[in-house]
Amino acid sequence: MTTLITGATGHLGSLILKHTLDRLPAADLAVSVRNPDKADLPVEVRLGDFARPETLATAFAGVDKLLLVSADGPDEVRVELHRNAVTAAVEAGVRHIVYTSVTDADTSPLSLAKVHKATEEMIRATGVPFTFLRNGMYHENYTGTLGHGPVVAAAGDGVIASASRDDLALAAAVVLSTEGHENAVYELTGARAWGFAELAELAGTTYQPVGKAERVAALEGFGLPPFLAELITDIEVNIGAGALAEVRPDLEKLIGRTPTPIDDAVRAALA
Repeated sequence: MTTLITGATGHLGSLILKHTLDRLPAADLAVSVRNPDKADLPVEVRLGDFARPETLATAFAGVDKLLLVSADGPDEVRVELHRNAVTAAVEAGVRHIVYTSVTDADTSPLSLAKVHKATEEMIRATGVPFTFLRNGMYHENYTGTLGHGPVVAAAGDGVIASASRDDLALAAAVVLSTEGHENAVYELTGARAWGFAELAELAGTTYQPVGKAERVAALEGFGLPPFLAELITDIEVNIGAGALAEVRPDLEKLIGRTPTPIDDAVRAALA
């Protein structure tokens, strides 16, 4: 059986590959990337660019289980890229599609969820067995800027059950390397929810809540493209409304231990 991981040089994909190599022989693994010449990896590396559908037939040839790591970009671009990948997977005869989605993709008020809902629907429509890894937000989204002033967010007093990127990658590797995950939907969160005031306290700083417009403007001022500034702010506003507060057991069950807490993530970021 050949298992292929897309986006294997990205932040999440590289971690998934690392954990999967601990569980499957390298000979049973392959990856697809946009720039194979830059991918020095211990598995077969294939050219696979979602924006160039003609590359995907070869990339997915002979693949039994495909991990489709969601693409980046504006919503309309991402949906089209995912459509190209799903279509190619079906045409190549892939037997199982594993997709990295987002918390409550089918019901979430997050703008981010629209892309994932559409992609889940197109995967379901193929009739190919699937697994949806509905990843919560990463700890690293919130710890990466610690140590550079106050914690700023448009989340009010809301709380979020985030998880470490590495734990989410490990869960994906478990799904890729074990049986019994066909047509399963996993809601993957941390073991507890935390608020931004607590995050600031853990980091030894203060929390500065701001409004939506102020947050978007600040993020654009830092150089983020408008679509990304809007997306980040929308997530924070929805955290304030309780959209990402629920703790689910799926991540702990998959990885076999309590997920890494935000406290540990803060310590690691400030070390």
